[in-house]
Amino acid sequence: MDADAHSEKTGPGTVDGGAGSGGTRPGTVDAGAGSGGTRPATMDAGTDSAGTRPETVDAGGPPRLLVVDDHPIWRDGIADRLAAAGLPVVGTAGDGAQALRVARATRPQVVLLDLHLPDLGGAEVTRRLLAADPSVRVLVLSASGERQDVLDAVTAGATGYLTKSASLEDVVAAVRAAAAGEAVFTPGLAGLVLGEYRRLVTAPEKETPRLTNRETEVLRLVAKGLTYREIAERLVLSHRTVQNHVQNTLTKLQLHNKAQLVRYALEQGLG
Repeated sequence: MDADAHSEKTGPGTVDGGAGSGGTRPGTVDAGAGSGGTRPATMDAGTDSAGTRPETVDAGGPPRLLVVDDHPIWRDGIADRLAAAGLPVVGTAGDGAQALRVARATRPQVVLLDLHLPDLGGAEVTRRLLAADPSVRVLVLSASGERQDVLDAVTAGATGYLTKSASLEDVVAAVRAAAAGEAVFTPGLAGLVLGEYRRLVTAPEKETPRLTNRETEVLRLVAKGLTYREIAERLVLSHRTVQNHVQNTLTKLQLHNKAQLVRYALEQGLG
């Protein structure tokens, strides 16, 4: 941890969101968490190690989560509620530069990212996060459902996109799905992305290189946003068989993750 970070935690429910040197926020309460839902205080938003949390989580447990939003009340509230729901929140950040620093320090598996930040845009933060760690999953949680915002996020490499009208249960499920490599969208946005990519792709449609009919069929369903289990049920296959088809397709197309596979499928007009 950086030398300028605080050495002590504040008490339950005292989270720094631009507070004074003590890091407490007078009169704050846990935003929806129960008696076990409090979380360690985050560091001051101006320090290099801001927002980090000292807990470590077993690799086989729930996904480690970094929450990035420039509104302290929203950021701290959603972080508290996700922690109370069983997701280990390893850090928070209030802008893009801080998000990159905290991600380096905590190595989250999923970054829950607001798209509109005061310094770097969410799409640029997504690109930099993936450049530093291709295994991280970026799940956008934004007030905007505008077409260009969604497309910019997906093009930058975001695994999914939710609007802030989503329920807590939807966000928790989306974080877990994103950690597993699933593409997750607020209902209606998946169709928007697919339709826009079809309009943007003006070059002649390319043949899918050396894919079997079954691999192509699975790829189409992946592009539609179905989970592996949903694909398995629809095609009457085992969950493992679907995973193998996806992995074989990634290898053949020389792609590295499911987000890239979805972008490829959309560019080819599949789905």
